[in-house]
Amino acid sequence: MTRRATVIGIGEILWDVFPDGSRFGGVPANFACSVAALARGRIDVCAAGAVGGDDLGQRALEALHLHGVQTNHVSIVDRSTGQVRVKLDAAGRASYEFAADAAWDSLGWSGGLEQLAARAGAVCFSTLGQRNEIARQTIQRFVRATPASCFRVLDINLRPPFWNEEIVLQSLQLANVLKLNDAELLVLADMLRWSGADFELLQRLVHRFSLRLVALTRGAAGAILLSESGEQSDLPGQTTVVVDTVGAGDSFAAVMVIGLLSGLSLEQINAWGNRVAAFVSSQAGATPQIPNYLHHP
Repeated sequence: MTRRATVIGIGEILWDVFPDGSRFGGVPANFACSVAALARGRIDVCAAGAVGGDDLGQRALEALHLHGVQTNHVSIVDRSTGQVRVKLDAAGRASYEFAADAAWDSLGWSGGLEQLAARAGAVCFSTLGQRNEIARQTIQRFVRATPASCFRVLDINLRPPFWNEEIVLQSLQLANVLKLNDAELLVLADMLRWSGADFELLQRLVHRFSLRLVALTRGAAGAILLSESGEQSDLPGQTTVVVDTVGAGDSFAAVMVIGLLSGLSLEQINAWGNRVAAFVSSQAGATPQIPNYLHHP
């Protein structure tokens, strides 16, 4: 990085409610926490979103601070802080039940967000964060307001019933980097009425939506990265004992952004991302303390 970059996670801020207790979460929040941890102070990391004026809202702000994420652009609104009930299967894979009408649905536009967007080196957003019209307009306006050089990362995060074809297409047209998992690739291909092998589908996504990079995460099978220039990386996953997979993909997206800002090759990004995602999968919750050996190479 030739200058100090600003990286933003915008959208849902919530608590994942597991059978044994609540843990901080939300794709953009997880992403921001992972960037801050992995970049070791080399990047200014901000969260943009909304929490309630309740205990969970205060704890969310404290959790972001603890991870080194700036919260100047997190609004406190008159709604309950978001919660999602998480169920884990025998392999640690998660399913989710989201509370309705949460604080993050009320993310409104402000002059502060406009100023933040103007200095963004990278921003991460999802489709879930846009389930409410108010938040959708704010998130899309924010992404549009970022500089042309900004990495606009769509972590597609398809959570039924909180997405539709219109939101997905609008988001893809705004993004220039896409991160999705193998299940989401199948859903997206079906929506676009495409068929073919994974790599062929990724190529079509790059060309159709003018993406600078697409990343397909496949759990234990690792990840595929493909850039607009044709550079590619296909690496297997790292062996690990899975506790839960919550946050693993978000940590991979964090590695991807740091790697892009640092000029790393796709092979370097992929290898590092797989190591970090494997570690996160071996820990409880989405934002565990990341050990020094996994920090910025």
